Amino acid sequence: MIKIKQAVIVEGKYDKIKLESIVDALIITTDGFEIFKDSEKMAMIRRLAETNGLLIMTDSDVAGFKIRSYISGSVDSDKIFHAYIPDILGKEPRKEKGSKEGKLGVEGVPSKLIVEALERAGVICEVVDSKPAFMTKYRLYSDGISGNSDSSKLRVELLKALSLPERLSANSLVKVINESYSEEEYLSALEKARESIK
Repeated sequence: MIKIKQAVIVEGKYDKIKLESIVDALIITTDGFEIFKDSEKMAMIRRLAETNGLLIMTDSDVAGFKIRSYISGSVDSDKIFHAYIPDILGKEPRKEKGSKEGKLGVEGVPSKLIVEALERAGVICEVVDSKPAFMTKYRLYSDGISGNSDSSKLRVELLKALSLPERLSANSLVKVINESYSEEEYLSALEKARESIK
């Protein structure tokens, strides 16, 4: 497992699943072109870029390059690493037919080639500052953000207070909070969230 300091941006959930088998990192999906309309997710991506930097790994087709270009144009260029997968013709086994351009996406490229792309991007041997993680799934539960009767209301308000997308999963929320917020910022947002549901 390769530890990567930067948040990794990929297009879809199958790309994310593939990378999760190779890297230990926070992986964010753009959900294809949905990123163009999702201002909350873009705000989160900008914040992640400022705190840890971004690694963008999109497919090597026109759509992938449009998404890469959009994110690159929205974030400070010195905060971005680019990993490019090679053009390989074929289709992923789960798909009935291949992409328009007939190329494999991130999910279909052999893991060895993904590791090589990461090496070329210059992210593999990053020294990771290991600041202690204060957020855990148990803490989400004990703070009332998950597992309780009114957790969903509090969670929505917390996500608003942190300027995070409301569809963020609990696992992603733990990672994003640990990587982008101090404990003081989290507690302040939690207090604001609790006030707003009173």
